[in-house]
Amino acid sequence: MTTDNRPLSPHLQVYKPQITSILSILHRATGFALAVGTLLFVWWLISAAAGPQTYAVVEGFLSSWIGTLLLIGWSFAVFYHLCNGIRHLFWDAGRGFEIETVTRSGLIVVVAAVVLTVVAWIAASYMRGAL
Repeated sequence: MTTDNRPLSPHLQVYKPQITSILSILHRATGFALAVGTLLFVWWLISAAAGPQTYAVVEGFLSSWIGTLLLIGWSFAVFYHLCNGIRHLFWDAGRGFEIETVTRSGLIVVVAAVVLTVVAWIAASYMRGAL
């Protein structure tokens, strides 16, 4: 039996946040966002099949500031999961486990996801004639 005051099972409040833990939490959060975004996508598809009035309601919501924010978040989640999945493929091959490489590849994943999200939204705006 130990006499020190350390917890037997440390948790997030005990550890200092590190890039690896933050990226792991972000991966889980974006996984949840993908599930919610998929429900939003299914709602949109069902509204298209239900008729013009229902579709107009969903389009009105999706074009509002909250709908746009949700769509941007969903697209970021898609790109983050894509990029992080590629990173995990390298890990599955036994590469990239050095601390410096893990940190660098994690930052590259975040930057790539942000850049891909911005590029996708610029392209979508251009195709819709908004730019």
